[in-house]
Amino acid sequence: MTDLLTRRDQRLLGRSTASRRIVPIRIIVLLASLAGINYIVWRWAVSVNWSSWWIAVPLIVAETYSVIDSLLFGLGAWRLRERGEPPAAPSTDSPETTVTVDVFVTTYNEPVELVMRTALAAKAISYPHTTWILDDGGRDEIRAAAEAAGIGVITRSGDWVDRPRHAKAGNLNNALLATDGEFLLILDADQVPDPSILHRTLGYFKDEKTALVQTPQWFENVPESDPLGSQAPLFYGPIQQSKDGWNSAFFCGSNAVLRREALMQLGVSRYAAEVEAAVRRAVKTSSRLIARAREEAVDQPRVLEVLDEAETIVERARVEIARGDGFGDITYRFQRGIDAIAFRFADADVAAMQSDLAELAAMSVGPDTFDALDQAALDLLSQRSASPLQAIESISMLVNALDVDRGDEAQAIMPLATISVTEDMATAMRLHGLGWKSVYHDEILAIGLAPEDLSTMMTQRLRWAQGTMQVFFRENPLVQKGLSWGQRLMYFSTMWSYLSGFAAVVYIAAPVLCLSFGVVPVTAYSVDFFARLIPFLVLNQALFWVVAAGRPTWRGQQYSLALFPVWIASVTTAFQNVYRGRALGFSVTPKTRPTATSRRWDLITPQLWAMGCLVAALVLVGIRYLTGQADGVAPLVNILWVVFDLVIFSIIVRAVLYPGPQGSRDKESS
Repeated sequence: MTDLLTRRDQRLLGRSTASRRIVPIRIIVLLASLAGINYIVWRWAVSVNWSSWWIAVPLIVAETYSVIDSLLFGLGAWRLRERGEPPAAPSTDSPETTVTVDVFVTTYNEPVELVMRTALAAKAISYPHTTWILDDGGRDEIRAAAEAAGIGVITRSGDWVDRPRHAKAGNLNNALLATDGEFLLILDADQVPDPSILHRTLGYFKDEKTALVQTPQWFENVPESDPLGSQAPLFYGPIQQSKDGWNSAFFCGSNAVLRREALMQLGVSRYAAEVEAAVRRAVKTSSRLIARAREEAVDQPRVLEVLDEAETIVERARVEIARGDGFGDITYRFQRGIDAIAFRFADADVAAMQSDLAELAAMSVGPDTFDALDQAALDLLSQRSASPLQAIESISMLVNALDVDRGDEAQAIMPLATISVTEDMATAMRLHGLGWKSVYHDEILAIGLAPEDLSTMMTQRLRWAQGTMQVFFRENPLVQKGLSWGQRLMYFSTMWSYLSGFAAVVYIAAPVLCLSFGVVPVTAYSVDFFARLIPFLVLNQALFWVVAAGRPTWRGQQYSLALFPVWIASVTTAFQNVYRGRALGFSVTPKTRPTATSRRWDLITPQLWAMGCLVAALVLVGIRYLTGQADGVAPLVNILWVVFDLVIFSIIVRAVLYPGPQGSRDKESS
């Protein structure tokens, strides 16, 4: 805890320099942006080696991606916001001024001891509140331990049986309808809160438009060298502060306080929007079905009669939508109208069949007439036109599927977004779209447990990235109504960053091809080239350095390249899930280290192949130099490039060798 307090004091002291830092930040942002644009325009215009277009074009596209990434980072930093001391929390002196708070500790299968450690710390929070354990595993041992400590337990109701569970989002949505606190503090099972967490965050909600206050996630089981890159000081610092300046700091799933009113408004508005969209689709589709049925029934007057009546019902629904009638009423009248047509013509069909049967019965003159009767029946029935019921069967199925009660879900209102395996970003983006504000309070107010081995870390990062890309494919922020242009770009920048895996493949392949086979994707490594590239690289790193204000960023930069297979997998699997319906599954990040101690080299097979190719390229270029096949500046530039890539990839090797936090603090060096 002493270490935690030291970091907290450093962050609070750092806020006093915010106004002084913003000027140099903006100067470097401007210079880096101009250098990046100057470089990439020149590259496209005069330096692409079209004779080797198959690598030259991917390289320039990858470089363009990186420049855009830099521009987005700079745009965020332009408004980097470091808040001062938080406003005072509402007074607890009287019931009139005290606000009500529910503290949710979410759990699925974490060890009871770990859950109770967090729950007991949550109970000890100094501001008045009610503590709940949201046990999605429904475990008796959790309930027994919680009840013994005087802590409430909420599990899924029976309404969730045989319906989509929506993982953590479903767990929280279930609890929202079972509680009534004005504010919610959400904690993961391993995030032990400081007693002052509510006193340090509730004051922001004096602004009635504030829906969310997010605080950092900090982990106690991470050595200073942070070989797994768990602390994320760049994200839980400059990046969130930059987003905060654009009112787009987003919910990170834990260590956050949310306003119930905002969440419920979001849930109701999303429900209304989804019902409206469904009704509009049904009316539009019904019109198309009727038009198609008319083409197929031009010589069937009874069917055309049915279609005329159905078209009247559809047109009435369209008028009611334009008039702004309630969608519940529109849906009810739409369904009943189509059903009435079906029932009336069903009665007519039954009467006609009874008449046909009577005629058939008159033909039965004896026990030897069955063969003749069968043929006579076929002749008689073939003379009748097709049943109009068949013509409107599709419409009937369509309108009956319009269920404003959302019977396919456990509850109609789902405030936290269920479109992704990570509920946090989508929920925050939707809240911002409704005009709510968010706050990033850069003070460590809870301590948690980070992954302690490479396998767990990669599972966690994959899930985060998949969730982010699901949101991108389903609700691209660039086209979301209600968001400012700055908010759209801030959300887009997070999603854009996960495309780096594809650029990484090119950044590995280009120098390998150059050193191994002499393939040069740039027309010439000339003075013009270096005069544009070097300033951009230097200014870009200077921007990171100034914005970070002493926080280590190198580890994050390493993993942005070293985890390229994870980023590629996240994009491709999220795409398959959204557009082809393939399941992603949901894996809770383990909070305890696996008992197996074997080193999982299999987890980094693509990286090992990449490193092997890089080393082989160095060997081959040495041979090419000895045989006189290599000369000029190009091989030297690419040798430096390969060495840099190998330094980057060294972190993934260290991650495999990492023995865990116990006894490693003194061994690991930064």
